[in-house]
Amino acid sequence: MKKILFIFIVLVFTFGIGYLTVRFYSYIFAVKVEGRIEAVERVTQPTAILGEIPSSQVFSFAVAMKNYNGEIFTASSEDRQWAIAKVGMCATAKFFPYPPWEFDKAGTYFGARLVKLRDCN
Repeated sequence: MKKILFIFIVLVFTFGIGYLTVRFYSYIFAVKVEGRIEAVERVTQPTAILGEIPSSQVFSFAVAMKNYNGEIFTASSEDRQWAIAKVGMCATAKFFPYPPWEFDKAGTYFGARLVKLRDCN
C-alpha cells in the first residue's frame, strides 16, 4: 500500500511539474537583455486609424535590441512603455520566447517588456 501511495505521489508531482512547465514556458525561459535599442517601430500608426480599434493594437510595437555581445534580439510588444524609448538609448528588457510546440513561431520572441531605460554613456 505504501508503494502504491508513493508511486501516486510521484506521478502527481511529475504531471504537476510538466503542466506548470507547459503552461508557463515563456515566463520560465524568458531572456533578460541589456543593451542598446536598435529600433522601436509602432506597428499601427495612430494617424492611419479609422474607426475603433483595440488599444492593444494602438500600442503595438516592433522592438530590436543589441546586447553587449553584439547579438540582436527582436520581438513584438504591447507594452506602452516602448512609446517613449528612442533608438540609441540603453535599456534592460525581458524577451519572452514562444514555446517550441508552436511550430510557426518557435525560436522567436513576443511581449518584450521594458524593465529599465537609461542614457548610454
